[in-house]
Formats: sequence, C-alpha cells, structure tokens
Amino acid sequence: MQVSTMRKIDFYAGIPLTFIATGIVKLFDLFRRPPKQIKKILFIEMSEMGSTILADPAMRKARDKLSAELYFLIFKKNKPSLDILKTIPSENIFTIREDNFIVFILDVLRYLVWCYKHKFTAAIDLELFSRATALLSVFSNARYRVGYYAFHNEGLYRGNMLTHKVAYNPHIHIAKNFIALVDALILNNNELPYTKVHIEDSELELPKIKSDSTQKQVIYDKIKKLQPEFNAEQHSIVLINPNASDLLPQRRWMPEYFISLMKTILTNHPNRYILITGSTGEREQANKLTAEVNHSRCLNFAGQTKFSELIALYNIATLMVSNDSGPGHFSAVTELRTFILFGPETPKLYGSLGNSTPIYSELACSPCVSANNHRNTPCRNNVCLQVIKPDYVYQLIKPSL
Repeated sequence: MQVSTMRKIDFYAGIPLTFIATGIVKLFDLFRRPPKQIKKILFIEMSEMGSTILADPAMRKARDKLSAELYFLIFKKNKPSLDILKTIPSENIFTIREDNFIVFILDVLRYLVWCYKHKFTAAIDLELFSRATALLSVFSNARYRVGYYAFHNEGLYRGNMLTHKVAYNPHIHIAKNFIALVDALILNNNELPYTKVHIEDSELELPKIKSDSTQKQVIYDKIKKLQPEFNAEQHSIVLINPNASDLLPQRRWMPEYFISLMKTILTNHPNRYILITGSTGEREQANKLTAEVNHSRCLNFAGQTKFSELIALYNIATLMVSNDSGPGHFSAVTELRTFILFGPETPKLYGSLGNSTPIYSELACSPCVSANNHRNTPCRNNVCLQVIKPDYVYQLIKPSL
C-alpha cells in the first residue's frame, strides 16, 4: 500500500474504530486482574527500520530490569533491521505484510491467533499516535498497554485504551522517549502523566559489532568484482547513501549535490573509492549517479550486499555521507564516522546514536514534520536541504578523509 493510502485508512477508519474499541476495552479491563509479574512484553513498531535501532536501549532495559521475554510486531519488509543487534530473538518476531489491504487484514487475523498463543503481559506501542498500532496493542490482549497519550494536544485522538499513558516529549531524543515507555512499565505507580524520571544520556549507548576478516573479505571481493584495480591495502572506502524511504521523500538531498560532492572527493583524494549504497530497488537511481560522476573509482554498490552484510561494509569503510534514513542508524552499531543530512526532521529528536555528525540548516520552518502532524508535511520544495551546499559538506568531512 502507498503511504498516502495508509494515512487515510489510519485517519478515516482509525478514529471511529478506536472510539468503539475504547468502550469495549474499558469493560473487559473491569474483569481482569493486574498481573503479578510481567513475563512477556510485545513491542510494536511498524513503519521505520531505523527506529528499531533507536528503540534498542529501551528494549534491553525492559529485558534486564523486568527479566521479561521480549517480542516484536513489525512490517515484514522492515524485519531485517531487528536482526542487526538480535535483542529480539527471530522466533519472537511477528511480521505483517503491507502489499495490499486484503493481505494486511489476513495477517492481522494471523496476529490475533499468535497473540492468543503467547498470552502477553504487556504491549508497548512505540509508534507516535498511530491508530492502527493502538488497535493492534489492544488486539494483543495484554493487560498492560503502554503508549503515548495526547492529553491536551489537539488532533491526536486514538482512543483511551492505554493503561500507562506516557507524555510524548518533543524536546528530547526519540530514544529517550522510547525509554520513558519502558520506565512507565517498570515504575507502574499510576502516575499521570508518565514518566517523571530523568533519563541519562548513558542509557542510549548501543553495543558495537565487529566483523571478522572473513566477513570483511566478502565485501572486498565484491568491490574487486566491480573494479579489479581496487586494493584494500592501498585504497579507502567512502560510502554515499542518497536514498530515503517513500514515507518522507523530502529527506532526500539533491542528486546533483551528491554528484558534485563525489567528484570533489575523487579529484582531491586519489586513494579513495566511493561506493553508492542502496537496496536492489534503488539500483537504477544509483546507476544514474554513477554515470554522472563517470569515474573508475565511483561504483554502484546498490543491491550488491545482503542486509546481513551491511555491518561488515560499515566496518571496512572510512566514512559515510547519508540522507536521514536507515543506514545512518544501522551504522551506529559500528565505529563508522557518519555525516547525516537533516531537513524536514531534526537531529535533536532523530539523530543517530553512533559516531555521527548531523548536517542541519535549522531553517525557521524546520522541522516541519512531527508527531502533531503524523509526520506529514505540505512542503514540496525542501529548501532546508537545498541550502546545504556540496562545498560546505566537503569541508565538514575533509578532516575525516
């Protein structure tokens, strides 16, 4: 389904459904006792691959503090992001397809059976005011339901089905907001609103993953297959990620800017190879950029690696320049130096937890997407990224080159 279609369904069907479900849930809760122990926790985050990395500190805290078994509900196409850190065992992950509405409904029915089988104690909804995930948390049949509640914010209605109503804070990093959800479950003292605790920056640390020589050699061999003159001992690798999901295409830096930046790097640094990364579906776009750069040390690497091989790629590279998208978060589990371009969103909320530098123009209109508008914007002219010029970015990354 297209993003616009999902938004319409969430609005026009979600509001009445959550209103009806509220009354039913309240009635059922009257006859259900609170659990003595939180044994199984279901996390729900459907739409963003990078968010699973940002939520990892929260998930590890839930596992360690509550000694609970963790489960996860996610769109099928985004599941590989959970396989990076493996905080959630693969057998504990349920996926829903979004190919079309009928397939989606069939998978929701399978989800109901899965939930009945596992008998979850708590469901934590990581999405920002999505009605669909609010309903899915109710369908989990968990006695405790934790999520963000609108309180006095207008236009964010998604029923009144939460047992732990957490105040979403747009002034702290989203990873801390995720931890606040877990803290609400840990404290479990009926606060209004949750969570009245200070979350330390140290809680946001991610484990680092190293790649062995065999894993690295697989990537080197793929580079040499594209360009036999590549020598791992003589050449260093710069990664360029020009992609961003269709959820928010305004996050994409101009293709001509990427081309200019790559040409400058190749001209001034003769021992650098540039790999343009992306999925198989993004290979055509990467091919156009490669053709425009027209240099033997600029290679189209989109679709060349399996998702499981990304970490090895990040471990052999010198640096990466990326749009604000998944790779900037996936690389956070390595020591890779990353430079991430922000426009319609702010690094104060969505910055990578890794070794990264945000590049952000801070225009008066930016960020223009937030929880309050369900990450939808009227902007079709992303000046916030257009004003970030290639020469400026090159000067920022030059010391790392």
